[in-house]
This record gives sequence, C-alpha cells and structure tokens, in this order.
Amino acid sequence: MKVRIGVGTGATTGGTSGFLDLIDDLDDLGFDSIWLPEVLTASTLDPMVALAHAAAHNSHLKLGTTMLLPGRNLVRLAKESATLDALSKGRLLITFVPGLPRQPESGAVGVAGSEKGRMMDEMLPVLRSLWAGETVTHHGDVADFEGVTLSPLPVQRPLEFWLGGIVPAALERCGRFADGWLPSACTPEEVARARVVVDDAAARAGRTIDPEHFGVSIVYSRLPLDPTMIRALSAARKGVDPEKVVPVGIDELRSLLERFLEVGFSKFVVRPLQQLEGWRSELDVLATGVLDLQT
Repeated sequence: MKVRIGVGTGATTGGTSGFLDLIDDLDDLGFDSIWLPEVLTASTLDPMVALAHAAAHNSHLKLGTTMLLPGRNLVRLAKESATLDALSKGRLLITFVPGLPRQPESGAVGVAGSEKGRMMDEMLPVLRSLWAGETVTHHGDVADFEGVTLSPLPVQRPLEFWLGGIVPAALERCGRFADGWLPSACTPEEVARARVVVDDAAARAGRTIDPEHFGVSIVYSRLPLDPTMIRALSAARKGVDPEKVVPVGIDELRSLLERFLEVGFSKFVVRPLQQLEGWRSELDVLATGVLDLQT
C-alpha cells in the first residue's frame, strides 16, 4: 500500500504571500502534493490559476484541488483541467465537491443545494468521456451541446477524479462515478463502514475502485480546541465530536493517520487549523512527525 501525504492550505491560509516558497518547501521536504480549496467567498487563491503558477515554477510536486463542480460550464471545465494536466505533465489531482452549504458561499456558487447532487450525477460521466478524447453529444439540464471533441487532452489517461462526502447520497455517487474517495472530518471507524457502501455501489454499477484510492482530508490543531472552536467545528458536521476528528498536536495527528492506515486508507491531505504567519517552521515539524509514514 502506497502511503502519500499532501498538505492543504485551507480556507484561511491561501494568500499570495510566500506561495511559491510554500511549493518549494513542500517539494524539498518530500511531501506528495499541495492541495488548494475552491471557496469563492474566502481569502483563498483560485485553485486553477494558482496551480498553473505552481506547475510552471516547480516540476515535481503534485497539484491537488477540491474543486467546485455545480455551477460550472462543463466543456470549459474539461478543457481547463485537461490543459493544466498537459502543461504540468500529468500532475493534476482533482476531488470534486458540491460546495459549502452556508451563506454567502452557497449563494455565490449560484446553485440550490437541492440541485447539486443531480447536477453532479449528470456532469461526471460527460467529463470522463471528454477527457478520454471521445466526440461527445450531450443534451441535459446542465449542458446542451453536440459533437464536441476536447483538445488538448490530459496527459493522465484517464484523468481521474475523486469525490468527498460521507452522507449516503455522496457515498453512492462515489461508487457509481469516481476513481477514489477523500472524505473529511471523520473517524477511522466511520470511513471503514462507509467504504463498504462505496464498494457496493461501485459493484452495482459494474465497476471497481482501486483499493489504493481511499484517503482522508484531516484538519489538525497545534493548540487545544477552545469552546468557540469546538462549537464552530460541531456546526460544520452535526453529530460528530470535533475532538475525535481534529487531532491536537503532531503526535495525535500521527496516531490518527496510523489508525486510518489500519483500516486501509492510505492517501492523506493534512491541514493546520490555525492561521500561520509562515509555513516553513510548521512544515518542518509536520515532516519530522509524519513523513516517515510515506512508503
């Protein structure tokens, strides 16, 4: 089982200052990838633009994003992502997300929450066909076009996409359409149970997901969680104890990673909860604490 650890910038540490230094530091220390979120109303870089900048600057680090899918022009998205994968020589990693279900973000995305799942179900197979170089005709609610053939094509054939989410509909969608699963804010016990649902859904759709393609996005804290933070984290995922899914300190983070490894999850994106003044010192501590888990 290949263990890979990437680092996410999160929704509060995505400014322009020091971005290329962060890319170089991640590569120098041996992290697998950089992950940028797409949150339209937060102080974050646009992931496609920033990852293109990173790809031109650094030729090694993998380039990951949790990218909004509903609300996008389907052919334009296919072309943008294929172009970035081609220019970066096959380093693009994509996890599609429906977007945060709270204002002002949900309004900025421009798609009602009740419509997002249906839109994703329509869009995902069309994207796969476009990236495969097929001539695609599609008449649907999300897109309506005839005889489109994508060029340039991605280097990765296929260009894979993963999905997140742990609610039943998200698990079913992942099994039916995705190449991998990257949930967040969950325990090893939860993902072990949910993986059965994903695999069952894939089997019913006549497909399988590579056992290596199960991972977790983990927020960790360097400081004890105060009551305000606990309330905010609890609101983000109701019914889940934040102290069980947000490790405090590098030792607890490593312990949690090891527990995920025990249940067969091997790809990780880790992100510090606190806003950082500078990345290098944090990355040094993180690398010392967890990078030897990579195989």
